[in-house]
Amino acid sequence: MEMTDRINALKAEKNALVLAHNYQRPEVQDAADFVGDSLELALRARKASEDIVVMCGVDFMAETVKLLNPSKRVLFPNLDAKCPMAAQLKPADIISAKEEFPDASVVLYVNTHADCKALADCCCTSANAAEIVGKMPSDVVLFGPDANLAFYVQRRTKKQVVAIPSHGFCRVHDLIGERDVAKAKSEHPSARIVAHPECVPAVQAMADAICSTSRMIDFAQKSEANEFIVATEVGMLHRLAKENPGKKFHAALPDATCTAMKKITLSDLYYALEDEKIEIEIPPEIAAKALPSVERMF
Repeated sequence: MEMTDRINALKAEKNALVLAHNYQRPEVQDAADFVGDSLELALRARKASEDIVVMCGVDFMAETVKLLNPSKRVLFPNLDAKCPMAAQLKPADIISAKEEFPDASVVLYVNTHADCKALADCCCTSANAAEIVGKMPSDVVLFGPDANLAFYVQRRTKKQVVAIPSHGFCRVHDLIGERDVAKAKSEHPSARIVAHPECVPAVQAMADAICSTSRMIDFAQKSEANEFIVATEVGMLHRLAKENPGKKFHAALPDATCTAMKKITLSDLYYALEDEKIEIEIPPEIAAKALPSVERMF
């Protein structure tokens, strides 16, 4: 029996739902019940009726699924799949920023850990960051941990957006530079450029569209163009090509690979289901404070 068939059999046997992020390995995406970006995954997890939810992504995603499903068993196939950007923001950073800006609202990217979410007024994803920040009651909004996304939000709201930390970034998106995009454009002159808002401002300025990975799907489907240069993690090209047959997608930087996202293998997924490990637990006192900020982003 093929590994995917064995995984499907275990899903049926154990009444399990497998979620996978767009940056996962192609074979893991294909074995999942649902593939999406952070917002899509959170929305799907929120309405899960299964007994077990397996999150194929990185650590903060598994935590978010557990926050939304406190009574369910949430499994995370590989504890080494840790998001470096999420680790850049600590609760102490938020507390310090609040001391400097006591009247500021705190909006945190969902790419943060639960102990930070517990200090936030609201969470957001790249798909709804500008909308949520724009609705905050204060003139100043503390936003973290991605400074490039903070720049993107600042340009689309009337708020003063203060990045915490000031240097926070996604290592993968920060690697994609102007020269990479220009080179890809020279090789594919008719292609439209679509960039993730975690990209540096110079790359954002070169893009025909700046959007979350879920909105990249919409952009490609609705565009009259048949060729696209994609400035995000290369795993996204699998879903783009799968859902847009007949259209071509080129990585702005072919080396833009998130090693944390690629930690989870089909074998990891299989054994997570077989052994029902590794189960995510969040201290109740943290979960109680973190959940409201997550719920407010919907």
